Amino acid sequence: MKINTKYFGEIEIQESDIITFETGIPGFLMETEFVILPLSDDKVFHAMQSVKTAELAFVITNPFLFFQEYDFSLEDSVVEQLAIERVEEVQVYNILTVRDPLPDTTANLQAPIIINSKNNFAKQVILNNTEYQTRHHIFEKTPAQQKG
Repeated sequence: MKINTKYFGEIEIQESDIITFETGIPGFLMETEFVILPLSDDKVFHAMQSVKTAELAFVITNPFLFFQEYDFSLEDSVVEQLAIERVEEVQVYNILTVRDPLPDTTANLQAPIIINSKNNFAKQVILNNTEYQTRHHIFEKTPAQQKG
């Protein structure tokens, strides 16, 4: 099927690549179908593109590429909702706020995107009782940058 995208214009996608957020995502409850498209050749950055709304795309990344110690537990209700049977089925992404200059880019570690790769069910989970915030710098800051 063909969709219009924010970063790539009109493209062809496979229906099997669509991930489904049963109840949408916070702030976009009517947006339930997305596709993940690579933004960089190294596949570090991706666009989570709405299938329905061309202008709606979130820049996302695998948090473990930047935060090796990132760790959290999913509530049983989330595991059931996404029909997760094995940890190997779970993909985790975080939405980025891309800034200029790029080193000021931050990741929302408090609300990861959880995808069951077996059935493409997804949910943005809000982590409570955690030290994670909505804006963690993904690039190390030099002492000069930290002053500014």
